[in-house]
Amino acid sequence: MTTKKVLGIGNALVDNMIRLEDETLLKLLKLPKGSMQLVDTVRSEEVASSSAHLNCTRSSGGSASNTIHGLARLGVETAFIGHVGEDETGEFFKKDMIAAGIKPLLFSSKTASGIAHAFVTADGERTFATCLGAAIELSESHLNEALFAGYDYFYIEGYLVQNKALLKKAIELAAKSGAKVAIDLASYNVVEDQREFLLELLNNKTIDLVFANEEEAKALTGLDPHQALDFIADRCETAIVKTGKEGSLIKHKAEVYPIKAIKANAIDTTGAGDMYAAGFLYGISKQLSLTQAGKIGSLLAGHVIEVVGAKMSQEQWSTIKQEIEQIEANL
Repeated sequence: MTTKKVLGIGNALVDNMIRLEDETLLKLLKLPKGSMQLVDTVRSEEVASSSAHLNCTRSSGGSASNTIHGLARLGVETAFIGHVGEDETGEFFKKDMIAAGIKPLLFSSKTASGIAHAFVTADGERTFATCLGAAIELSESHLNEALFAGYDYFYIEGYLVQNKALLKKAIELAAKSGAKVAIDLASYNVVEDQREFLLELLNNKTIDLVFANEEEAKALTGLDPHQALDFIADRCETAIVKTGKEGSLIKHKAEVYPIKAIKANAIDTTGAGDMYAAGFLYGISKQLSLTQAGKIGSLLAGHVIEVVGAKMSQEQWSTIKQEIEQIEANL
């Protein structure tokens, strides 16, 4: 059985993960706990300076990049479209992708690369101060048919919906290449801001697969998770609504598949949604059942919240692969 290939597109960011003992620094920096604040270069440097004395873990990040990393770790052939700066941060992002076995389809400019400062409090909640920098310079003019050739799935992070021209062209080129289009709604506040555009994409049947958590699903539909699942599934091939500790709900045609969350010791929720998407896409790329794909998504999400950041160790991936083998064996 041939595993299908996945192409991702998103904001190319380098994540600086910083553990906090308490919320003093968040208050000092006026960063509302649990929020994702967009900041300019000056503010980003202020945040970096204020946290320079704390331990920091650096890795390539951005929502879609995390998902593509997860897929690559599971042996899926992947590529990623993004935009970086011609600087050390951009070079770090590129090298990190190559090291993970991902084909980087990166464009660049003199603008500083995007950086996400992620503060993780003792309860596992994350607070972001994100400077998008060069990441937001990715535009429809960078895209062409050759980038999309040969990929079976095209994965979009929801943060890109603010660039309508880019998204429309990307979806058009993916469809032309024969790829299934998947989107993760990414953030409830982004969904609120871009609700009309997202509904337009769904109503026009341009999206095949939608990932949303319950807050995002409610922001899009105004409905509870089960009703939102029905609403979204009426407008795409497969809908997934994640319900935290309760697990997730998958709907394909008229069938609903409830998936339980695995037991986990949550340290940091960073990357949970990204890893769920990676696990699910892995499952369907191997033509597994939707229940199996959902269980693998739940498995990856459960493991990633037990570490700081969206990247896991080689030892953890070895454990995950063994657990996936068991899921694959139980048809």
